[in-house]
Amino acid sequence: MIRIGATKNFTLVITAAALVLASLLCVFYHPAVSLAANRAGKLFPAPRPATATLAPDKGKFRIMVGGQQVGKEEFEIAQNGANWVARGTSELKTPEGATHVTGTLELHADGSPAHYEWSVQGSKKASASIGFNGNTAVIDLRVDGSRPFAQQFTFSSQPIAILDNNLYHQYAVLARLYDWNKMGTQTFPVLVPQQMTPGSVTVDSLGQKDIDGKKMDELQVKTEDLELDLYLENQRLIRIDAPNSNAEIVRE
Repeated sequence: MIRIGATKNFTLVITAAALVLASLLCVFYHPAVSLAANRAGKLFPAPRPATATLAPDKGKFRIMVGGQQVGKEEFEIAQNGANWVARGTSELKTPEGATHVTGTLELHADGSPAHYEWSVQGSKKASASIGFNGNTAVIDLRVDGSRPFAQQFTFSSQPIAILDNNLYHQYAVLARLYDWNKMGTQTFPVLVPQQMTPGSVTVDSLGQKDIDGKKMDELQVKTEDLELDLYLENQRLIRIDAPNSNAEIVRE
């Protein structure tokens, strides 16, 4: 376990968090963001942005903590008929060995999720599929050696942002959900599938910054606990900085 920061609600780690999910699953916390859960199970109010402008993308990210590489991710975002598919595979170094995380997100043309699947291969193996019907998400969780577990969440609006643990290309999708014409602070309902945690996230444009000699647009992503800085070139995600956690996700 590599600890890189803590928040009021969660201890953030790059790999295993030893959190038992439904007394079954050791989930993998996100090293950059812990999303605020609605503890009362209520709806998450959020205005619906304009239709997303999705775009194809493909690449690799280096996962850095304290200046040292602790993992990597390969991803592709591509159109599939009328829908879009965002796929990613991450490999993380842990004291117990390598952990592999995969995620496949199918999106409607407006950026709302249609279906999501994830799997974790490491000291424990688990997978889940999530079907979306309007504002309702139904999760079917499978853990080796345990009975399947189901959970349902209902959100107040679309599009629901999917921001799963250690799959950073999903922030590229979030940047496409952001209404660049409207600008300003925008709020999205969000789901962290590996934690089975709903919440909300705000995104705001901080204008252009000079990063490594290039002009990049900066988006600030905030929860009640943490802030992330996304840097984009022509709306293409180049890096993610989590200053409070000393973590960086850098495109190769």
